[in-house]
Amino acid sequence: MSHVPHNHSHTHDHAHHHATFDTGADRRRVFLAIVLTFGFMLVEVAGGLISGSLALLADAAHMLTDASSLLLAWIGFRLSELPADETRSFGWARFKVLAAFTNGLALLVLAVWIIAEAIHRLSDPQPIMGDLLFVIAVIGLLINIIAFLILSGGNQHDLNMQGALWHVAGDLLGSVAAIAAAAIILTTGWMLIDPILSLMVALIISYGGIRLVRQSGHILIEGVPPGLSIKEIRSDLTKAVKGAKRVEHIHAWALNETKVLITLDVEVVPEADPELTRREIKARLKSRFHIDHATVEIFAPIPRLPSD
Repeated sequence: MSHVPHNHSHTHDHAHHHATFDTGADRRRVFLAIVLTFGFMLVEVAGGLISGSLALLADAAHMLTDASSLLLAWIGFRLSELPADETRSFGWARFKVLAAFTNGLALLVLAVWIIAEAIHRLSDPQPIMGDLLFVIAVIGLLINIIAFLILSGGNQHDLNMQGALWHVAGDLLGSVAAIAAAAIILTTGWMLIDPILSLMVALIISYGGIRLVRQSGHILIEGVPPGLSIKEIRSDLTKAVKGAKRVEHIHAWALNETKVLITLDVEVVPEADPELTRREIKARLKSRFHIDHATVEIFAPIPRLPSD
């Protein structure tokens, strides 16, 4: 981010402490989930072809979408591990957030598709092979529980991991709904239960998608990180740092879920030591607001020239 330069004496400090986060374990968790999801998709394709069930083939397409989303999450973790270079001073750290945003949109698209399909089936019920649906759904539930447990052991504050987890959670809920629908169809023959339960699952998936898009989108547009207040930072620094007379042009944003950055201009009182004031401001930002990546510009007021 840039500022219009001031015609004042100033010093700059760029505290570029690039924290290294271990994403290897999370990446391996997502890879295992990909293998499980893609493997079950092949089971559904086989089941759909053998039974002639369009429902199973449609769910296989859904699983392919989820496997692709998990792959995107895996790529996000992999790229985030690459070091910074001359053209990417922060490396690929933000790609994880972009992957989470894309996965959030994918969840919303998937929810809309399920809702549209459910409405269509409510108006035109389709015959469903309850016994085959039950068997495939039970297998899917076991697979999705394993994948969910694998992913839930990862970093829950990581938006990319949250995106992967929501996709698998959607599959898990879908399997539960399919088992319930199959049981009701086998015992009562009521076909409408399948689209009704699908609508419930779609609403839950929508919640996850909206939440993920809002959180990742806020980071992508460089909004002020949750829990921080520009007004509070300005007030705190002028009170806690004796040499700070006025704090202006505060810009706070986040590179990802954990790394917060801030830039600000500080006018010091005439008798203050600019370098000491700068250090005190950086120390206060770290201790009070947990921000260790700050760019602080110090300037002194322009002395008035004596009048003739």
